[in-house]
Amino acid sequence: MGKDPAVLWERYKEHNDPQAREELILHYAGLVKYIAGRLVANLSSLVELDELISYGIEGLIDAIHKYDHRRKIKFETYALVRIKGAMIDGLRSMDWIPVSLRQKAKELEKTYMLVEQQLGRAATDEEMAAALGLETRDFQNLLRDVNLATIIYLEDFLPGEETSDKHKRIADILRDHSAEDALQMVEFNEAKELLAEAIAKLPEKEKKVVYLYYYEGLTLKEIGEVLGLSESRISQLHTKSILRLRGRLSKKKRLVL
Repeated sequence: MGKDPAVLWERYKEHNDPQAREELILHYAGLVKYIAGRLVANLSSLVELDELISYGIEGLIDAIHKYDHRRKIKFETYALVRIKGAMIDGLRSMDWIPVSLRQKAKELEKTYMLVEQQLGRAATDEEMAAALGLETRDFQNLLRDVNLATIIYLEDFLPGEETSDKHKRIADILRDHSAEDALQMVEFNEAKELLAEAIAKLPEKEKKVVYLYYYEGLTLKEIGEVLGLSESRISQLHTKSILRLRGRLSKKKRLVL
């Protein structure tokens, strides 16, 4: 290691040097450990750091293979998306979230959608609890229970079926514009607009949590320190924001179809 990455990229991409490929993997392996460490901090103890790193290495290798070193996109920016995406896809393949939790999350998404459609605004905990026939404390306990089912990748809201091999990611669109499919780009841009619109309608604290978690890459604990709230409170805000987003966007998808 220690060699100029630009030299390694030239050796690998232009001369197909396998040794340069291995050196690139070693050079950028720290990205994988960094992302895995931050992601595992928000996940259940059921997920091992080594498992995330293993999935992340696959994402790194894929990124190195597909990266065009002649373009003006910084590799780290390109790779971070693919590495995290590979980790999320790996978690999906593990099916580590119990079916009962997924069902509860789906029920909450649907209820958020219906209640907020009736109210024309974000529903409070008390209003959601009443709609579900629960005490407010029981509703908040339910939010805590489904937290694991809402640790998702925001780009999963882009067009695609509910299978890991169908999801589109921003990294998959970072290619030669002459090769882009026009319909795919229209769908991609429409999805981004719908997502931005849905985020804009979130309560202020939830909006901040989404921004700090997905766009700034902070852990839930770090967000708590920034906002002066406990980690458990931030976790609850994150869960509610994702349930609202999924409910609103699933409604819009049905309207489009």
